[in-house]
Amino acid sequence: MPSVAVVIPAYNEADRIAETAGAAAALPGVDVVVVVDDGSADATARVATEAGASVLRHARNRGKAAAMATGAEAVRLLDQTQPGNGPRLLLFLDADLGKTAASAGPLIEPVAAGQADMTIAFEARTVKLGGHGFVVRLSGGGIRRATGWTPTQPMNGQRCLTRAAFDAALPLARGFGVETAMTIDLKRKGLRVTEVEIAMAHRATGGDLRSQVHRARQFVDVALALASRLR
Repeated sequence: MPSVAVVIPAYNEADRIAETAGAAAALPGVDVVVVVDDGSADATARVATEAGASVLRHARNRGKAAAMATGAEAVRLLDQTQPGNGPRLLLFLDADLGKTAASAGPLIEPVAAGQADMTIAFEARTVKLGGHGFVVRLSGGGIRRATGWTPTQPMNGQRCLTRAAFDAALPLARGFGVETAMTIDLKRKGLRVTEVEIAMAHRATGGDLRSQVHRARQFVDVALALASRLR
């Protein structure tokens, strides 16, 4: 089985990052966990380091896609120091999964077995918290128009892919448009994308001003990713 590197973009996740990183480190095949602290104002970097993760830090908040790219590049450099092992698979996980990150193993299996180039999680409804339906509908509808296929949860950040598949998705779309764009770009290039049902739970998304601003940022990033792919 190929080795697996977990990349966790994190922004102000000091309360959950230790559990997430610890659960990720115990997944089958995982030999490195990289947490990219995307300009957090809290103790995310310190807590992740204490949890045993390799931590990289952006001096300012640059967005999810930039954090993913930073983590993937760090893994690439690590792979180059160990050429006999071949490139690691990349498993991207959200920082707020906590202990439920331990359920991500099934995402790895189809990619490790050569049956898929990328897997996307769709999470059991019984533990799915919060919501941003209008952004999900925008993403899913855009993917369907671009490729003829709609994933169950098009913006799900839990994904495992080969290094070749990640490279095929470069340059990554900005911010929260990254998952939508990645799916479109890989499907258009004929790569095999498979969905896997898993049970995970995120922090609940509320209806306060901060949550509304977050959804607005998601909407803008997804819209921009689609605009450049549906012209």
